[in-house]
Amino acid sequence: MGDERREAGTPGRRILVISNETATGTVLHEAIRFRARNVGGEVLVVAPALDTRLRHWMPDSDGARRDAEQRLARSLDRLRSAGIKARGQIGDSDPLQAIADALLVFAADEIVIATHPERRSEWLAGDLVARARARFDAPVLHIVVDLERQRTIAPPLDHSRRPTRPRRRGPRGSGPGSNHPPSPTLSAS
Repeated sequence: MGDERREAGTPGRRILVISNETATGTVLHEAIRFRARNVGGEVLVVAPALDTRLRHWMPDSDGARRDAEQRLARSLDRLRSAGIKARGQIGDSDPLQAIADALLVFAADEIVIATHPERRSEWLAGDLVARARARFDAPVLHIVVDLERQRTIAPPLDHSRRPTRPRRRGPRGSGPGSNHPPSPTLSAS
């Protein structure tokens, strides 16, 4: 990938998204769509090729890369079907390094880091969000994607098709009978 840093006066907001298994989360896609559509943005999604602790001793970089490619393809398909100008790349297994590498070729106005909830996030245990905020000039938005909760509350939304007739809505909020996805947890610098 060549150097694609922005020239002065280029319109739109450039959003760098770093996401692991959370790349397919509805909360993340809703946040990206809101931010990109409202400012005519361009999105670069980086999916780190994650190595587990076991893979550290018995490396399977091909498997880690293949998994990241699959997550990235699903994420990009959803964003593009929603009309978002998005592309992606596989990143370093160290998410902080993956961000740094991406910023060399993509002048991001904003960095979005999507993590699992704290109880199961290695990235949060390693203080990734605070370290990214300290290291990079661009503002960092942290989005927590709870895929387990998402599966129990609502199926993924498909915004590529419009309903042909009005749908009945349940009570407002997220819960049984609701068409609303679970509320995101956001933090911004």
